[in-house]
Amino acid sequence: MSLKVAILGATGAVGSEMVRVLESRNFPVSELRPLATSRSAGKPVQFRGTSIQTTEVEPRSFEGIDYALFSAGADASRTWADVARKAGATVIDNSQAFRYDDDVPLVVPEVNPEALAQAKGLVANPNCSTIQLVLVLAPLLELSAIERVTVATYQSVSGTGADALLELDDQVAADAAGRAPEAKIYPHPIAFNVLPHIDDFLDNGYCREEMKLLWESRKILGLPGLRLSATTVRVPVRIAHSEAVTIDFARAVEPDEARAVLAKAPGVRVVDDPARRAYPMPLDAAGGDDALVGRIRKDLSHDRGLLLFISCDNLRKGAALNAVQIAEALARRRAPALP
Repeated sequence: MSLKVAILGATGAVGSEMVRVLESRNFPVSELRPLATSRSAGKPVQFRGTSIQTTEVEPRSFEGIDYALFSAGADASRTWADVARKAGATVIDNSQAFRYDDDVPLVVPEVNPEALAQAKGLVANPNCSTIQLVLVLAPLLELSAIERVTVATYQSVSGTGADALLELDDQVAADAAGRAPEAKIYPHPIAFNVLPHIDDFLDNGYCREEMKLLWESRKILGLPGLRLSATTVRVPVRIAHSEAVTIDFARAVEPDEARAVLAKAPGVRVVDDPARRAYPMPLDAAGGDDALVGRIRKDLSHDRGLLLFISCDNLRKGAALNAVQIAEALARRRAPALP
């Protein structure tokens, strides 16, 4: 099978990673069509040793395309998703534009691949912080029902995009030179700081990123009554998000039970040997495909609770890799002989 793939937002942080993931996983691409909005059109992307010029998206951009991977923001997704679908492409969208639509599957292939059976030319890619969380929660549900989840995130600046990475570098350089840091992307300097604020604040006092974790986890896990609360924090890390998670189960779950089931879970790697200072860290997660999980221990305040820590590359599994895995799963549904 040979497939034609378009990437809308191909020059951005996630779009560039999508190009690399397609190549590294040998996705059967017969034609790669990198697309961008007018601001980024014309920039080249490298794919399989060839430089391909990015073209500005327009109504005919999706003709003949099998899969269109979108990572250019919610406004672009709302503008171009129906255009791509009408041209015959299946859209895999990385924005929040369609995640909460009842008729649009929200998919992490290791967790709920069966949802792809309901796809009608459009699949939503979950938020990066949600993906790494449900990769860990789903196998733990084999041990016991979950009564409550509390999450504190430590999210890297790459989650905001390439400009945020440049701003972090500029602020570090300003500090070294004794200059005041200039904040443009974030409301406050991010270098040597943490910001307990990601996305807009809502009327309930939570910011939208915190509510995404609740809304999306419920949908992906098929648990509409899941009790989950989150505090999302931006930290001066370049790549990979981390999460401190507290889980209250319906029965007492031992740490060794959790380690055993997580060790078998696809997309998860247990890194949990405190005596050797082995635990998940962003530097180790960056560039990898797995969610690293460790620091698994009993909750001293709750006899049916466990605490754990997760780190995962937000550009790869948190975005680009998950989107490509969705495309792979859809392609296998069309041609089951594919690996």
